[in-house]
Amino acid sequence: MEVYESVSELPENIQDLMNKAQQARKKAYAPYSLFKVGAAILLDNGSIVTGNNQENAAFPSGLCAERVAAFYAGAEFPGIPFKALAISAGSTKSINTQPIPPCGACRQSLSEYEVNQGSPVEIYFMGEEGKVVKSSSIKALLPLLFDNSYL
Repeated sequence: MEVYESVSELPENIQDLMNKAQQARKKAYAPYSLFKVGAAILLDNGSIVTGNNQENAAFPSGLCAERVAAFYAGAEFPGIPFKALAISAGSTKSINTQPIPPCGACRQSLSEYEVNQGSPVEIYFMGEEGKVVKSSSIKALLPLLFDNSYL
């Protein structure tokens, strides 16, 4: 893992990706948890796909930002590898400066894409502001992952 003090220290293309994740976070639908998450995926073809968490009164019918973005990317750009994922998260009740990684369900879902494409996906995550953590791959965040080789 690498830690950057702020978004401005990231490579320029990743700064842009994180800015898109921050913009997506602001549009999240989170009336119950008041915890908004935005995600942006850079695809191998240069496209960027965003997503944000979408809650529902019928728990657990909502969906996390990372999976919204990944599933949209898979639907819109099938077979195009993911290069990098940026995540920004925080509560509407207070400013969060702690880097917030993806939840376990998102890690498992994202691992499917990384395993299928045969190459790592860099992950950058942060709160609303402050430090950014970089993981070299989803597998680094989810060691001993479960994949289709077990089926």
